Amino acid sequence: MSSKTRLPVGQEAIQVKGWLRAHRFLLLRRLSQTFFLLLFLLGPWFGVWWVTGTLASSRTFDLLPLTDPFVLLQSVLAGHLPELTALAGALIVLAVYALIGGRVYCSWVCPINPVTDAAYWLHDRLGLQKGWQPKRSTRYWLLGTALVVSALTGTIAWELINPITMLHRGLVFGMGFVWALVAAVFIFDLAVSRRGWCGHVCPVGAFYGLAGTKSMLRVSAANRIDCDDCMDCYAVCPENHVISPALKGKDGDTPLILSPDCTNCGRCIDVCSVDVFAFTHRYDNRAKKAVSVTVDTVDEQAA
Repeated sequence: MSSKTRLPVGQEAIQVKGWLRAHRFLLLRRLSQTFFLLLFLLGPWFGVWWVTGTLASSRTFDLLPLTDPFVLLQSVLAGHLPELTALAGALIVLAVYALIGGRVYCSWVCPINPVTDAAYWLHDRLGLQKGWQPKRSTRYWLLGTALVVSALTGTIAWELINPITMLHRGLVFGMGFVWALVAAVFIFDLAVSRRGWCGHVCPVGAFYGLAGTKSMLRVSAANRIDCDDCMDCYAVCPENHVISPALKGKDGDTPLILSPDCTNCGRCIDVCSVDVFAFTHRYDNRAKKAVSVTVDTVDEQAA
């Protein structure tokens, strides 16, 4: 463990890399989330119908169909035979997230993510306790429950209460009760369970995590030998249990973060002042190794 004075989380990275580089992936994520949200709002708000629909089901330029595969699966179990365009749209979305990482959806697209991030930020500033932490398997149980309820009721069960869909509809037709639902997610993460919604509850994240189990895009702790144990990466990671296997591995152990829980948010890259982490692909197992210095080499250097 490093004996140097511990700075606030991310401060050392700001001093070394500058504020912009120490927040680049956070800023890019906010731009990405805003971009996708505005694409769906251009039509209802400004009459520019590049995209029609919501994240559940949409059509881009009246040509490209995109369908949430989790929604389609619920629909099929509910007894509704999908149209060919819906099936094609679901396969496109599934293929994309299976390739680049399923939970990229959670950190780069989902409009609820800024809400939960804001709750965590305030939770940290207020110094609140971690709170109740349901098992991480809870979201998988909720995923299964949503599918079973869809089959039993003939409805797309999760969409009836999905905050993501409700937020989209609220921004188009008026927020009304939607504000209460969004506020409930915020309060849950703030006062009940730190990072609880995305990390332990949301079945959408669970579904995309499973979809991206073998995805190509990965974060690697390739320079883990340079780690100074500042723990900033653990502090900012929304799923910090995924870090240790890659960061604390020995020579020969993969430096890749392979857990499907990783959201590929890039915050560990942002806040690391010694650039331990980087984006790469799942077949890149290279890791910086400690330089071994022999006695003969030391003697030669002394001479």
